[in-house]
Amino acid sequence: MELLLDRITSPLGDLLLVTDHSALCALEFASFEGRLLQYLRKHYEGFALVTQTAKTTVYRQCVEAYFAGELHSLASIPVRLCGTDFQKQVWQRLGDIRAGQTWSYAALAAQLNAPKAVRAVGMANSRNPVAIVVPCHRVIGSDGALTGYAGGIDRKRWLLQHEGVELEPTPLQLGLIWN
Repeated sequence: MELLLDRITSPLGDLLLVTDHSALCALEFASFEGRLLQYLRKHYEGFALVTQTAKTTVYRQCVEAYFAGELHSLASIPVRLCGTDFQKQVWQRLGDIRAGQTWSYAALAAQLNAPKAVRAVGMANSRNPVAIVVPCHRVIGSDGALTGYAGGIDRKRWLLQHEGVELEPTPLQLGLIWN
């Protein structure tokens, strides 16, 4: 199977975008390329990763538009997700969280009719292979804390602020930490 790889520069660092000609299979921060390759090996046995040479793909355009402020541009991207049935349910439900909104892990578990599966929801969230497009960054702790993001909390904070979510200032922003 041939998978196409594109590298996109973003305000959060380079992103690796992988498609199978008909859908987006993965979007990962380049600093986590090893995690991306591990996912692809697990779910696309015998794949050949080919560098995308046409830099005007619709996927690239949608991601670039998102970073340019068109927050709803990602909704039109077809996504192919590989994982357990539970992971796919979690990832599908993430699509219900609109830009500018957040849900808690507990609220997401309740939406899945599995209110006691908060930890399992968190684990599924952390294994999301399509960062940003499948908006796992919009899930926060019940107390409003920015807990757990596979791309790093600073990136999660940036994404949420980019989408207009008002967050509590960090100690550094409050001037409580000095070097």
